Amino acid sequence: MTNIIDRIGTAPIAAAGLVGGYAVARGTGIRPLGGAVLAAAGAAAAQGWYAKGGAGTAAALGAVYLGGFGASHPLAKKVGAWPAVLGVAAAAAGASYVLVDRH
Repeated sequence: MTNIIDRIGTAPIAAAGLVGGYAVARGTGIRPLGGAVLAAAGAAAAQGWYAKGGAGTAAALGAVYLGGFGASHPLAKKVGAWPAVLGVAAAAAGASYVLVDRH
């Protein structure tokens, strides 16, 4: 039996973590709760990155994921919050797909 990471891939999990984390933080007004969503999805994606791509790939994709989270804040001042979050989520998902999921 396969696990969910094998069935759906890491790209949707990474995107869901960034988008879901923001949505939960914004919707509830509790930023740490959004951070928990971000962290849980990031940990799940990282497990898949490591299992499928090894430590180097997992580290690189973790940097993309966390870097996207960090970059979304200044980017939001230029393009708006949702476009920034969706943009960095697309970048993280794209990197996950190219480096891990398509193989």
